[in-house]
Amino acid sequence: MQVFITFIGFTAFVAFYSWFRLRKEELSTQDGYFLGGRSLTGVVIAGSMLLTNISTEHLIGMNGSAYKNGFIIIAWEVTSALALVVAATYFLPTYLKMGLTTIPQYLEERFDATTRTMVALFLLVSFVVTLLPIVLYTGAINLESIFNISEHFGISQEAALWYTVIAIGCVGSCYAIFGGLKAVAYSDTINAIGLFLGGLLVPILALWNIGDGNVWGGLMKVYEHCPEKFNVVGASDSILPFETLFTGLVINQLYFWGMNQFIIQRALGAKSLVEAQKGLLITGLLKIFVPVIIVL
Repeated sequence: MQVFITFIGFTAFVAFYSWFRLRKEELSTQDGYFLGGRSLTGVVIAGSMLLTNISTEHLIGMNGSAYKNGFIIIAWEVTSALALVVAATYFLPTYLKMGLTTIPQYLEERFDATTRTMVALFLLVSFVVTLLPIVLYTGAINLESIFNISEHFGISQEAALWYTVIAIGCVGSCYAIFGGLKAVAYSDTINAIGLFLGGLLVPILALWNIGDGNVWGGLMKVYEHCPEKFNVVGASDSILPFETLFTGLVINQLYFWGMNQFIIQRALGAKSLVEAQKGLLITGLLKIFVPVIIVL
């Protein structure tokens, strides 16, 4: 019950804080609704980008993959930091100079309206088919495992997952629909602080207990138990061969952090190029610490 009350209390606080900060914001214009009035600061951009990226597919999927395959999974986070530097240096100046609202809009300026429509449709379908189902489903699994919703309400686990998926979707939609990008960005930033601090405490406290009050000693015990898991150079037959860091993985990361509307929209809402670049660079710095939360 204490965990449930804490969860509800924190969620309510985030909602109230976002409403209080944005109650006088102008949302009737395109920039006001989709780009937060182009007034986002670097810290808010970084917090929102980080939480947009780190969701339950990370906390459950990537965490499970790290348990199975070891530290080679950190390649996703390390290359993310490099891609963010490239995006901040070369991509953002062009985007902001053109005054873009969306990435498909850039394609219309560069090519034609048909290209914009095709890419926008492709991105929309890919989000709906590949991203949202995973986020909603893993989020429902997470809440079910924490709160035992099926047991408390006397329903099947399948029904509990369905109800939880619908609830998560409705709450998330309310943030986006009624508050626009700025409401999402501010709520993301607060949640990112909680996720980052709470996420760091989990491995620290775990290692502290394993090491009988010594975090480093706990880490050494874990290493001695399974040293092969600490290998960061993937073999050719592993899930993430080392060579892919310089080929397909780099291309994937450049797209995700530099051209993905779902991510880069936060930077497009910056109040200046400097703040946008600052946001991406802070995100890159934070991504370096993500393996401690997700992988370790």
